[in-house]
Amino acid sequence: MKVMDRLGFIIGVFAFLMAGIYAYWTHIAGYGFEPVGVVGLILGGLLGFMLWGALLVFRRQLPVDPSDDPLGEVDDLSGEYGFFSPHSWQPLFLALAAATCFLGLAVGWWLFIIGVFFAIPAVVGWTFEYWKGPHAL
Repeated sequence: MKVMDRLGFIIGVFAFLMAGIYAYWTHIAGYGFEPVGVVGLILGGLLGFMLWGALLVFRRQLPVDPSDDPLGEVDDLSGEYGFFSPHSWQPLFLALAAATCFLGLAVGWWLFIIGVFFAIPAVVGWTFEYWKGPHAL
C-alpha cells in the first residue's frame, strides 16, 4: 500500500507541474491562456492527491498489508473476497437495460425511456433475489 499512496502523490505533483508548464508554454507560443488543458491537468493533480490522502488514511487504520512485506508471498493475500452469486441472471438483464439506455442517449429519448422501464425491474430483482425462494439467505 505504500507504493500505491506514493504513486498517487507522484501523479499529483506531476500533473500540477505539467499544468504550470502547459500554461506557460501556451502563453509564450502566442495562443494566450488556454484554460481547458490547465484545468484538466489541475483536476488530474487533485485526483492524484485525493488518492494519496485516502490511501494514507487507510494505511494508518489497517494492520500491516502483506504487499508491504518484501519477503511476503502471494498466499499471504489469500482470503475471502466477497460473495458472488453463481446462478443469477439479473446482472445480464441489467446490462442489457443499461446498454439500451446508453443507446437511447445516442438514438433518441424514446429508447432511453424503454431502457429505464427494463432497468427498474432488473435492479429490484437483483437487490431482492436472496430474500425469497430456494436461495434465500
